[in-house]
Amino acid sequence: MPSKLASLGHSEAASQQPTAQGCLHPEGSMLKGLLPNSDEEPVPCLGSRAAGDHRGPERSPELPVDTPEQVSNEDPQAQARPFTPKPPPPRPRLERALSLDEKGWRKRRFRTSREDLTVRNGASPSGGSLQDEAPGTPARSGSPPCLSASLQEIPMARRAPGSGGPSSWGNCLSGMISTSLDLLHREGASAGSTPRLASLLSPRPLPTMARNVASEGLRTANKVDPDHADYKLRLQARLFRAHSSLGPGRPPSPLACDDCSLHSSRPTFSLLAPIRAKDVRSRSYLEGSLLASGALMGADELARYFPNRSVALFVATWNMQGQKELPPNLDELLLPAEADLAQDLYVVGVQEGCSDRREWEARLQETLGPRYVMLYSAAHGALYMAVLIRRDLIWFCSEVESSTVTTRIVSQIKTKGALGISFTFFGTSLLFITSHFTSGDGKVGERLVDYSKTVQGLALPKNVPDTSPYRSDAADVTTRFDEVFWFGDFNFRLSGGRAAVEAILKQDLGSSVQALLQHDQLTREMQRGSIFKGFQEPDIHFLPSYKFDVGKDSYDTTSKQRTPSYTDRILYRSRHKDDICPVKYSSCPGIRTSDHRPVYGLFRVKVRPGRDNIPLAAGKFDRELYLLGIKRRISREIQRQQALKSQHASAVCTVS
Repeated sequence: MPSKLASLGHSEAASQQPTAQGCLHPEGSMLKGLLPNSDEEPVPCLGSRAAGDHRGPERSPELPVDTPEQVSNEDPQAQARPFTPKPPPPRPRLERALSLDEKGWRKRRFRTSREDLTVRNGASPSGGSLQDEAPGTPARSGSPPCLSASLQEIPMARRAPGSGGPSSWGNCLSGMISTSLDLLHREGASAGSTPRLASLLSPRPLPTMARNVASEGLRTANKVDPDHADYKLRLQARLFRAHSSLGPGRPPSPLACDDCSLHSSRPTFSLLAPIRAKDVRSRSYLEGSLLASGALMGADELARYFPNRSVALFVATWNMQGQKELPPNLDELLLPAEADLAQDLYVVGVQEGCSDRREWEARLQETLGPRYVMLYSAAHGALYMAVLIRRDLIWFCSEVESSTVTTRIVSQIKTKGALGISFTFFGTSLLFITSHFTSGDGKVGERLVDYSKTVQGLALPKNVPDTSPYRSDAADVTTRFDEVFWFGDFNFRLSGGRAAVEAILKQDLGSSVQALLQHDQLTREMQRGSIFKGFQEPDIHFLPSYKFDVGKDSYDTTSKQRTPSYTDRILYRSRHKDDICPVKYSSCPGIRTSDHRPVYGLFRVKVRPGRDNIPLAAGKFDRELYLLGIKRRISREIQRQQALKSQHASAVCTVS
């Protein structure tokens, strides 16, 4: 056998071509599935010749390991002695237990991700074969394909049939790398290339490689030699990159963090707007002004929450007649059926309120639920006012201020008077006033005096600056704010007597309301300009809210026979035209615990950007009331479920 090999030379010894099933192994074993398709032309391996060259007789694939092959002088490229590669040792078990998180995400099949690019870049925790190394780092892909069991997964370069000429390791690997790079180019074009991907796709020349299995290039490229000096460092790098964040095409792991690109740390599971570190570090001389970038009250934040710069406002007034009994449900008042969406801001004023004010406020909080918080509440005798706002918006409010006025001669009796609450929302100042004027059919003059005392006596604003001081009047509090809402029991009656009013009420609702307003004292005084100067009222399309028999829908049947009237009203005023748009103005006929029906209005109010250099509330709200409302909602739900269970159980017993 040795002499026969010597006489044949390199041309016959190299005539052993790999078949479609495998390539010649140093120990004589065949690696199955080397080529992607057995019908195609075989790709030459080490020592193979092109089709159409010198063909030798059929030979056995067995090659003695101990007998060196004689190389002919006809081929100058094959002067080096052939080597005997040693098989790779078993892969370390540590490489497959790198990260439970990585293994879980690897089972999901997504097209584009930074982790897939990391695998192609040589940091795959799955074995360190040529499949992982060739596309991303061609500098380390110089080992023979027959020495890697994972070569069957590498896209092989096709050769044109009939092409001749000798082939080498450089040609074989160049074809495989170029094919893999073409695949990367196509994937990068479909997924959107990134700067990191562009750097991977740049072609690199193949380095020279020593034809020795024990060379440093083979040992480090295959990552199978634990004794090598760089093995531990490379393994640590792979362990560190195992938790790299995933690409934009798939959701990131909860434990993921990208060590290669900090720009990929933008949250994908949150609807919150991202905050750039540059904006946080920035300091501007415009801090606190309208033009400041990132200002809390500025235009950017306003556009985020209110793109149309309009806030939904709910205003209600109700004379509770001092009743201790509260209605079982306040949904009809706070959440009317006509409104599909809840409002951003709720302001409720009460006259002759119940004795337990805290219980009333708890009922408001319980009805609106945990999405709303009590921004502020105040009282003046039997006058109550509560301001509830969406919890997302409490950061855009200034300090809340309040003031009171007593209109009675005896100031200790606080059943009649006014209560005002003011604050700035973004850059728009708001004033809410609830009043209870003098009662009596013929006491119109006294009610005009009550109005004058109120506009002159409310000392607002106090610490929060006026948004437009040049438009303010020291004698009228309503001129010192952008938007003003005045509501309450004004006690203006319908003149003409009860008989005339009842005759009109028997007509159609639409026509009767317009006929009733012709007898309204407040409408007449506003037209004269003697009260509520500059104020407007939405169109009325509901029946008079006073005076009913408690618990009934009939007007006063007592001996006094009071005339039904529109005593409970909501008026508004704005510094800028069309800043306030009324949406709904109605009453709640279903709430019958008082002789008055609650009256509410829905408005859209325009909001402007503001400045940060004002006293801010900084998220202040009534925390104890908030928790109390949540506990009550939970208790009510438990009681409802228990009632349903008992009802179902009784129904089953009845059927049985």
